Amino acid sequence: MSAPERSRLAQRLFPDGTEPDPRFTLANERTFLAWTRTSLAFLAGGVALAAFDIDGLHPDYQTAVAILVILGGLCISAGAAVRWVHVERAMRTGRPLPVPAIIPVLSFIVFVSLAVTIVMVAV
Repeated sequence: MSAPERSRLAQRLFPDGTEPDPRFTLANERTFLAWTRTSLAFLAGGVALAAFDIDGLHPDYQTAVAILVILGGLCISAGAAVRWVHVERAMRTGRPLPVPAIIPVLSFIVFVSLAVTIVMVAV
């Protein structure tokens, strides 16, 4: 009995290598879903910041932080998809797993959002 044919999308995304242990592929997928949940939380937080008036905060600052948080959520979502593909390719070809570039990006977004929030509260 031969192995089933992979879909055209799978052949296009993963042209080289062999199928990894399904446990590793599923673990990679769970990590992707966790990053997706994080991005949805950022998007919801940004929408909430934009939707509700916060007493004592300048509306321009509030809008700036809301946009920054929403953009952060979009970056996290895109980064999660790219990371999933890179990790899957590395597992299929037996290469070391790539360093997660999304973590410094997320840290920067959180730092800038907190800095702007502190400035908003202090003003």
